[in-house]
Amino acid sequence: MLEILDLKKSFPQPDGERLAILDIPEFRVDAGEQVVLLGRSGGGKTTLLHGISGITRIDSGEIRFMDQELTRFSESMWDRFRASNIGYVFQTFNLLPAFTALENVLLGMSFAKDVPDHKYANWLLKRVGLGHRLDHKPDQMSVGEQQRVAVARALANRPRLLLADEPTANIDPANQQGIVSLIKEACEESNIGLILVTHAMEVASQFDRIDYLENINLVAAEATASMSAVEGEGYES
Repeated sequence: MLEILDLKKSFPQPDGERLAILDIPEFRVDAGEQVVLLGRSGGGKTTLLHGISGITRIDSGEIRFMDQELTRFSESMWDRFRASNIGYVFQTFNLLPAFTALENVLLGMSFAKDVPDHKYANWLLKRVGLGHRLDHKPDQMSVGEQQRVAVARALANRPRLLLADEPTANIDPANQQGIVSLIKEACEESNIGLILVTHAMEVASQFDRIDYLENINLVAAEATASMSAVEGEGYES
């Protein structure tokens, strides 16, 4: 379903140089497959998800999804394709504060559909355990409940692929298991592919496939090697 080849991404620095973030020779995810990318903070996990979803343009390489080469898309084509095929669970939820839980989910539908499906939006919120919170705004819900709304919104357009960016980072430990289980089960039920990125082994260990970022991203591998070398030198007074 998803195939990445020779993907590279860097960002400009104040001195005019470019800081390399991603250098991924190859990465694949099959339809319905659930993958965890495990790596340290700052290792390029979010940048990779942004590249796959078209939120950020890559410098070079190929992103093939559902037999289409996405890097050839214009910005408007990317927006339409993402709205119809890719769900995104953000670390910071990104819910609209003036909208209710139901309205947030319906808004997610509106980007891909002329007429949002109220019945399905209601069902999704009940599926994530928020049938009693349909008319509540984000500031009237707990952090865990807000993340559940974000999961429902990401599933609203029945995507082929769900991207989850550190979905438990802002959740208290007591609720982390519930969020991860919810995402896993929802994807399994609808045969949705999943890429979940995290730095927490306790989250990653709940999945069968774990890919370490330094094993697929040459930039992360070099950074890890450099840190290990520095640590190995120790300190001498």
